[in-house]
Amino acid sequence: MNTTGPQQRKNVLVVTAHPDPGSLTASLTGFAAEHLRASGHEVRVSDLYAMKWKAVVDADDFPDHTPGKRLDVMDASERATLSGRLTPDVAAEQEKVLWSDAVVLQFPLWWFSMPAVLKGWVDRVFSAGFAYGPAVPPPYGDGAALAGRRALVSVTVGAREGAFSDRGVHGALPHVLHPVQHGLFWFTGMAPLEPFAVYGANELPEEDFARARRAYAARLDGLFTEEPVAFRSLSGGGYDRDMRLLPGTETPGATGLDLHLRTVRG
Repeated sequence: MNTTGPQQRKNVLVVTAHPDPGSLTASLTGFAAEHLRASGHEVRVSDLYAMKWKAVVDADDFPDHTPGKRLDVMDASERATLSGRLTPDVAAEQEKVLWSDAVVLQFPLWWFSMPAVLKGWVDRVFSAGFAYGPAVPPPYGDGAALAGRRALVSVTVGAREGAFSDRGVHGALPHVLHPVQHGLFWFTGMAPLEPFAVYGANELPEEDFARARRAYAARLDGLFTEEPVAFRSLSGGGYDRDMRLLPGTETPGATGLDLHLRTVRG
C-alpha cells in the first residue's frame, strides 16, 4: 500500500456496479476516475458488470474442496486464502484492495442495499484470512486487517432527499448504509467517510447533474483529509465480552445505531 504523505499521490480503487454503461452510475464512475487522476492520484476501476463478475460463492471458488463434502465457507475460504489457492479473479481483486489507499464503492441504491453483483464482490473478495477471521487482527478498529485505508460510498438514489432524512420514511441514509459503513469498512479496519448521494436520480436534469459533479468533486478532494465517521473501536471502545456497549458509555443523546459513534452526528 502507498504510504506517502497526505498531499502526495495515492492509490484509489473504484468499484462500480450498474448494467448500463450509459447510466448515471457509470457517468459518476468516469467522473471520479478522471477527477482523481487529474488530482495526481493513481486510479484502478473494477466495473463488475463489464468484468462479468461471478457474484455467488460456491465450491468452484475453492479448488481444493472435495466434491460431495460439506462446504464450510469460512473454513474453505480461510484455507484457500492462506495457501494462495483462491481463484485468479478473487486474487486479482484482493491485490487491488491491498494496493489501494482508498476504496470508493459507486452503485445505485437498490432495495436499500447494493446490487447483487457488488454484494457478490464483497462476499468473494473479503475472504476469511484476508479481511476477517482468527488469522488476522480483530475487527472494528484501526488495527483490523485492512486498516490504513479510507473508504467512500457514493450512491445514486431514486427517491427525494427528504425521504432519507432523520424523519424520512426510508430512514436516515447513514443508517440505511450501516451494514456497508460499519459492517464492511469499519469491521475490516477501513476508515469510512460520510456517504455521498445523488438523489432524484431517475430523472436528473442536466443542471442538477452539474451540481452533483461539483459536490462529488469536493468530496473526492477530501478523500484523504476529511474526518472519517467516528465509529468506536471494539478494543477500548467500551464493549463487554459479548460485544455489547457498556451502560453509561454512550455519547449523550445517542440512540440506536448511533450508540456506536464516539460523537453524535450533527
